Amino acid sequence: MCKKKVAFICVHNSCRSQMAEAFGKLLAGDVFESYSAGTAIADRINQDAVRLMKQNYGIDMEKSQYSKDLSALPKIDIVITMGCNVHCPYFPASHREDWGLDDPSGKNDAAFLMTMQTIKEKILQLKQRIQNNEV
Repeated sequence: MCKKKVAFICVHNSCRSQMAEAFGKLLAGDVFESYSAGTAIADRINQDAVRLMKQNYGIDMEKSQYSKDLSALPKIDIVITMGCNVHCPYFPASHREDWGLDDPSGKNDAAFLMTMQTIKEKILQLKQRIQNNEV
């Protein structure tokens, strides 16, 4: 059975979508493939996100991830938008949902950690829904 391909999409592909890709690979890689992308990509991944993911979860996002635009994605089964608070990018898929997460960029570490925890929980829920054929 082929694993579903999940894309986490936001405008800049520098923070929330990158964290979701990293958690997806770590926590759900046995169930789905994780990708992230954006439409107005940043030069690099948010350095606060990089630092805190490394400190708290042992994940070095800069080793295997980089900001990329939608054209870099393979054919995707599930699209998750992060809650862009602007016009979220569109990408075709058989299932689409928005997680409505505030961007912690420019905020304190507590805001980042809260966003990371929420993303981690949502990744585990998505994994369960895919395993149960609910998505």
